[in-house]
Amino acid sequence: MPEKKPQVADSPIADVFEGRHPSASEKEWAEKTLAPTLEKTPEKPIGAPTGTNLDEHGNARFTTISGVPIRRLYTEADLPEDWNYEQYLGYPGQPPYTRGIHATGYRGKLYTMRQFSGFASPEETNQRYKYLLEHGGSGLSVAFDLPTLMGYDSDHPASEGEVGKCGVAIDSLEDMEILFNGIDLEKTTVSMTINSPASVLWAMYLVVAEKQGADWKKISGTIQNDILKEYIAQKEYIYPPAPSMRLVVDTFEFGSKFTPRFNTISISGYHIREAGSTALQELAFTLYDGVEYVEWARRRGLDVDEFGPRLSFFFNAHNDFFEEIAKYRAARKIWYQVMKERFAAKNDRSRLMRFHTQTAGVSLPAQQPMNNIARVAIQAMAAVLGGTQSLHTDAYDEALALPTEQAAGIALRTQQIIAHETGVTQTVDPLGGSYFLEALTLQMEQGAWDYFKKLDAMGGMVKAIERGYPQKEIAESAYQYQRAVEAKEKIIVGGNEFLVEEQSPNTLYIDETVAQRQSAKLKTLRARRSNEEVQRRLAALKKAAGQQPQAGTNGNVSGANTMPYIIDAVRAYATVGEICAALREVYGTYTEVSVT
Repeated sequence: MPEKKPQVADSPIADVFEGRHPSASEKEWAEKTLAPTLEKTPEKPIGAPTGTNLDEHGNARFTTISGVPIRRLYTEADLPEDWNYEQYLGYPGQPPYTRGIHATGYRGKLYTMRQFSGFASPEETNQRYKYLLEHGGSGLSVAFDLPTLMGYDSDHPASEGEVGKCGVAIDSLEDMEILFNGIDLEKTTVSMTINSPASVLWAMYLVVAEKQGADWKKISGTIQNDILKEYIAQKEYIYPPAPSMRLVVDTFEFGSKFTPRFNTISISGYHIREAGSTALQELAFTLYDGVEYVEWARRRGLDVDEFGPRLSFFFNAHNDFFEEIAKYRAARKIWYQVMKERFAAKNDRSRLMRFHTQTAGVSLPAQQPMNNIARVAIQAMAAVLGGTQSLHTDAYDEALALPTEQAAGIALRTQQIIAHETGVTQTVDPLGGSYFLEALTLQMEQGAWDYFKKLDAMGGMVKAIERGYPQKEIAESAYQYQRAVEAKEKIIVGGNEFLVEEQSPNTLYIDETVAQRQSAKLKTLRARRSNEEVQRRLAALKKAAGQQPQAGTNGNVSGANTMPYIIDAVRAYATVGEICAALREVYGTYTEVSVT
């Protein structure tokens, strides 16, 4: 009697047919070619201990870095039956923007090459900026120290031991003038990673530009200004959510009137991912944060097409190459649909997702740090293939300290090599049409919409944050990833495998003399300025902050918009700490509710 063939459900190739409808030729391949190969050489994820990470059929389970199952082969059967090019992909520069927001990709204009830099004093950081610009950088990205991020001056007791350590110390307009001395702000785009005190630092930047003779309508750049991700992930907040959102909307209104080329927010998934989220959670929570900001701005009475074109996003570029590219492509599709259908945006530019990308700092171990050069290159390549408008590459030594000049230079050269030597910028969305990539993109898209439904049901992101929902989701994902690393189901080269004895490289060290110099400058500043004028302007700011904001009329901002009052205080050389303290008096501070 002929040998009976095993039933598909009991065979090692059962996973080929699950949840899909393979063609006759794929079935024949699976039975005649794949099955014998599996019997001879069973699959096993690289590094996974024997007998672990198996699916219900006993086959090896391969996943993305986020834990999403990956098939061994993708074909037409992995796409929806109604899948067609025009509906699901379209052309670059046209809805749904899967393939990019520009018809020519990078052929007309390369992505902006930024380096996240800021350390010690404004004087030292100014020299680093000039070095980067002289070596081909096309934009600056400002890192502030922890006291500045938290709204404290360098001489405040809470600042002790932190001045200039994780970024540049900025206490006053004087410091901002030094930071950009000799740098033409009409010609250089500047991104500032600042959140709770974002309106204060932006006001300082605008006054410096004004003092240079720059036209506010011509300057371009971005303030991060994304307070929601602070409550979700990074925890550098000052005020409660509601007044914090009011300050963000104030910048939207002011920017749409006076700085039409400046992005008044960079809605950031980067820190959500750094906190341990999956790629899908980064995508969903970031985009829904965007939804929340638009909702709050509309409640103010702002027209979505006035501020919508200046909304920008900021994503992480992690190690899983294809998952990251799929994330960026899905993001464009979702945001287009949100702005068109949920918010009825009429302006085509309001529907475009423009985003900056930074390579994943959390992925760069302190062990064998030179390996991080390769990691950063792969991550940056994913960002470029995903269509980013702006890119920052981490330095290899960032797990150890602030980057040295040499490390920052290598990071910049990595971007330049991708742009000029690899050929990937010569065609638009070169991986578009890959069965694997298109299936991943659709998975990302559907997963994000599922999260949207849950967040809508909770009453929006502010309500979800107050009940700890996104925080808990991220904490669980971080735990599962760490468990997989410790079980060696996920291999970190030089971290949990391929270990060697090594010596620590030279790193940049910031000593306490920075704090002493900043404190001395503050003492001199307070003696020189008109303190009576400072107090008068801070009192005016507190009065405006305590008023209920209303939409402006006749092309002006409303009387309760805090931005004009912050700018007045900055012009009088009120410090970051003094302005934030004035707002603390009105709004109070926020303490997070513990999540169990």
